[in-house]
Amino acid sequence: MFEYAPAPESRDIVDIRPSYGLFINGEWVEPQGEERHKTVNPATEEVLAEVAWAGEADVDRAVQAAAKAFPVWSAMPGAERAKYLFRIARIIQERARELAVLETLDNGKPIRESRDVDLPLVAAHFFYYAGWADKLSYAGFGPDPRPLGVAGQVIPWNFPLLMLAWKIAPALACGNTVVLKPAETTPLTALAFAEICRQADLPPGVVNIVTGAGGTGAALVNHPGVDKVAFTGSTEVGRLIARSLAGTRKKLTLELGGKAANIVFEDAPLDQAVEGIVNGIFFNQGHVCCAGSRLLVQESVAADLLEALKRRLGTLRLGDPLDKNTDIGAINSAEQLAKIRELSEAGEAEGAERWSPACSIPDRGYWFPPTLFTGVAQSHRIAREEIFGPVLSVLTFRTPAEAVEKANNTPYGLSAGVWTEKGSRMLWMASRLRAGVVWSNTFNRFDPTSPFGGYKESGYGREGGRHGLEAYLAV
Repeated sequence: MFEYAPAPESRDIVDIRPSYGLFINGEWVEPQGEERHKTVNPATEEVLAEVAWAGEADVDRAVQAAAKAFPVWSAMPGAERAKYLFRIARIIQERARELAVLETLDNGKPIRESRDVDLPLVAAHFFYYAGWADKLSYAGFGPDPRPLGVAGQVIPWNFPLLMLAWKIAPALACGNTVVLKPAETTPLTALAFAEICRQADLPPGVVNIVTGAGGTGAALVNHPGVDKVAFTGSTEVGRLIARSLAGTRKKLTLELGGKAANIVFEDAPLDQAVEGIVNGIFFNQGHVCCAGSRLLVQESVAADLLEALKRRLGTLRLGDPLDKNTDIGAINSAEQLAKIRELSEAGEAEGAERWSPACSIPDRGYWFPPTLFTGVAQSHRIAREEIFGPVLSVLTFRTPAEAVEKANNTPYGLSAGVWTEKGSRMLWMASRLRAGVVWSNTFNRFDPTSPFGGYKESGYGREGGRHGLEAYLAV
């Protein structure tokens, strides 16, 4: 196979400050405490910036600012709110290259994904919900739907800017104000978004961004001035939030973990299925809640599919995330890398056979090669627990009924994929799979007009589409 010459994207387009404060009431403010955190480039372990961590008093300031801004923002005609959302969307498009590089530096994902997937979807969500801002009475939630108030939003590190857009765009379109806490390892694009809000002349207090770790998130979720909580992250933290809010007046949506089944039938186009499998689990280093981490393949084609899949994995390029040729970037943090290694070692210890293509691992940074396990039993940890990394567990089935049974044999229910040329079989499977999203002959396809969310331990509520408005309206 020929070698690709390096094609690095320049990082000179990004101007990262040495230190960041909190964004409250339209201004940069210093926290009342002195705790700060270094955010690092996971590909090089280089310190990018120091970021303030907000305490309870800082969160209180942010919530009060959002509450003060709410009467004016919610009373504004929807068409006026839409102008701000359109303006934000256009600025995101104008600054897309800068934001993509910043996301890759802070997160570790390949620049091709930041540039070609994340940023277009971020802008698309703001454009889409800008269109809804003056049409809420036609959304199907009553003739005069009203906003809830202050939305407290906590987002994860795998899609930092995209998850921000998923949460902030519908909240603002409905007339709510926002206090958002980004993940502690990936705060930089959220802080860049704060500057975009200022550039768009968004009224002070409508969007507030407080950085920090779990304590900051807990202070936000439990603040009495918050009317709505939206959380994307681990199932364990989701359970804690649900318990803490039980019996309160607060509205809650949770988008949690997943262990999605990607199901390949014998009549599926194998080459197309292989591409879908690779996209399903190795996109974003497997740091995807809806990743197709369990491959269920019909026995009659299992050998052929695995041969083609291994051949394809041998062509994936692991390395510098800023190189436009890179397919597999860096794992986001040392803690996440340790978890991936632990579960992979457990897979071997339980008797599954591990395979990875030959690839060189950089000396610095957090890296894990694309890996697949065969001989996996449903009782194995790698088949049950969310690894959140580039690790695929392969199981086989004989009949559609067996495929459904194995696919549903999980506490999660976020997504699934089905590969078959028969439309009737596709519909039969989709009606029986307990998953919020079922993809047909594709995987990891997202659109702002389409709702997304899960069942069981994958959470509840929907984000995206018309359905995503309901979580931010008093209906």
